Amino acid sequence: MAEIPAAFQDLLSNPKAYAHLATIMKDGSPQVTPVWFDFANGKVRVNTAKGRVKARNMTEGSRVALSILDPDNAYRYLQVRGVVSHITEEGGDAHIDSLAKKYLGKDKYPFSQPGEVRVIYEIEPLATQTMG
Repeated sequence: MAEIPAAFQDLLSNPKAYAHLATIMKDGSPQVTPVWFDFANGKVRVNTAKGRVKARNMTEGSRVALSILDPDNAYRYLQVRGVVSHITEEGGDAHIDSLAKKYLGKDKYPFSQPGEVRVIYEIEPLATQTMG
């Protein structure tokens, strides 16, 4: 497991820093989505609704990459290449609520849809690259 360089850990908690998550489609083509994220126990965690494209692309063991751009300096970023190490629906709603708090300052995720099932994806960093 790779560690996030200390000089870039501020990006992991910055409520203005979004990650661009790259996954691989079944046909081998890349798919990129901006996502909310957090960092816990050395892993990047993202949350999505079951059935979305990125959810279909991520299974345990899938390779992914994230690019996190410093919102105050476009020439500073952190790239994380990793593997999806754990997937769970347990705590999914509470996790998306915590991300809504981080990014929107709201206690409850305001965009929930009826019947939506939230899923947490834990990504273990295997390599990092930084600039700036």
